[in-house]
Amino acid sequence: MALGDLETKRLPAGAVLVVGAGLAGLYLALKLAPRQVYVLTSRRSSVGSASAWAQGGIAAALSPEDSAESHAADTIAAGDGLVDPDIARILATEGPGRVRDLADMGVPFDRNEQGELYLSLEAAHSLPRVARVKGDTAGREIIEVMVRRSQAADHITGIIGWRAESLLQDRNGGIAGALARNDDGSMLGIEADITVMATGGVGGLFAVTTNPRTARGDALGMAAVVGAKMRDMEFVQFHPTAIDIGRDPAPLATEALRGEGAVLTNSDGVRFMPRYHAQGELAPRDDVARAIFAEIEAGRQPFLDCRTAIGSHFKDEFPTVYESCMSAGIDPSKQLIPIAPAVHYHMGGIATDSFGQSNLEGLLAVGECSSTGVHGANRLASNSLLEATVFGGRAADYINGRDWNDMKAGTIRTQPWLSMGKEVSQSLRTAMTTQCGVRRNAAKLNQLLAHIDNLIDRVGRANPLIASKMIAASALARQESRGGHFRDDFSKMKKDASSSYITLDMVD
Repeated sequence: MALGDLETKRLPAGAVLVVGAGLAGLYLALKLAPRQVYVLTSRRSSVGSASAWAQGGIAAALSPEDSAESHAADTIAAGDGLVDPDIARILATEGPGRVRDLADMGVPFDRNEQGELYLSLEAAHSLPRVARVKGDTAGREIIEVMVRRSQAADHITGIIGWRAESLLQDRNGGIAGALARNDDGSMLGIEADITVMATGGVGGLFAVTTNPRTARGDALGMAAVVGAKMRDMEFVQFHPTAIDIGRDPAPLATEALRGEGAVLTNSDGVRFMPRYHAQGELAPRDDVARAIFAEIEAGRQPFLDCRTAIGSHFKDEFPTVYESCMSAGIDPSKQLIPIAPAVHYHMGGIATDSFGQSNLEGLLAVGECSSTGVHGANRLASNSLLEATVFGGRAADYINGRDWNDMKAGTIRTQPWLSMGKEVSQSLRTAMTTQCGVRRNAAKLNQLLAHIDNLIDRVGRANPLIASKMIAASALARQESRGGHFRDDFSKMKKDASSSYITLDMVD
């Protein structure tokens, strides 16, 4: 298909096309000033942004007792051998400045009577270092500030109501913008010298998730088909305590509740985490998720008990969780909260350096759709919002600090995204959850790959199917258990740790 066969928009020379309007994309856009930025998003508000759903807060070494070295060490430990130490140090060292920048922008972080940031403790952190907003509304409040500032910024233009479906390439394989589609099926080719993917995660590929259902790995599919390298795709983090009330997506019971002393019990009324891990409720997320899954498999419904630790203060301290529970007829100050593991975060993604640069000219990635090596096999709690600002800011500095080539789009490929109707999508989500979920093995993963290939034969190479195939293939190739990736048939961790890298031609 030739570029002239559809409506096209050529961005000014040196302008940046940002695909996605979560925290990473908007923070990057703001920091690119005065360079012209065009933000492409299908959302007309922040409602669909996974950043807006982040409850715990943003982690950084902000107290006199804390240090960047300690934060980096905790990040490395949580990542189960796969965190790049240099990248972890960048995150921890630059983190406090980014949090203070957010505060200067107007984010109303919780503070004590002395005006100091109130810092909470979350799992696998050695010290309280998680800055919160109104208890459990950090993501929503931060995104609202970012959206408001972006709308007021003269250098930012929104291309709103369009969904990116493929990347435009120049004759040398570099990236020259994106092809987007509107709800009515009309297409728009947007040519740009610099394209940044900031589309979020993959939770919508699974049946039980805390992410927006639209988070289906589109950036990964788009980038993979044009030759982008992917890193650590098998590592999917399951949040242990999604609220099990039959909703899609599942509401989240923030980890901060356990940080405040809430405990996990089963239907027998027994606190079970000490049987699974020495750190109990504050063990790393993957350990807690597997413990909860084991209780479910054993027929013992798990619950989060906040009655003693939070009690009557629940409504004021954790209003989001409180409202979710009350909407299902559960008063969490007096009753147990039913829970189940749910896909929450993807540690893998488009492989980039510390400035967001991919292996393709003209293409960068920031936020959850990227993989810098900062999360390794298991993300440390509340590092995701920090990653968005630290590496979003670094990408902005990198873009503004160098000269860029003029990128001219050649021919383009359309995307069979619209062919993925409800039946196909649900079939994929169910298969991903049952065969590539908390516990995996070769038989399940081979069945999943065959199922995905059948769906591709049926509807074409849709982005969610490509992303799912690369996750499943990477999970099959990693014959060990590490971090968020657990294999029944390879339950031990290998002595030598190494990240995985994959391109689509390796699995096609």
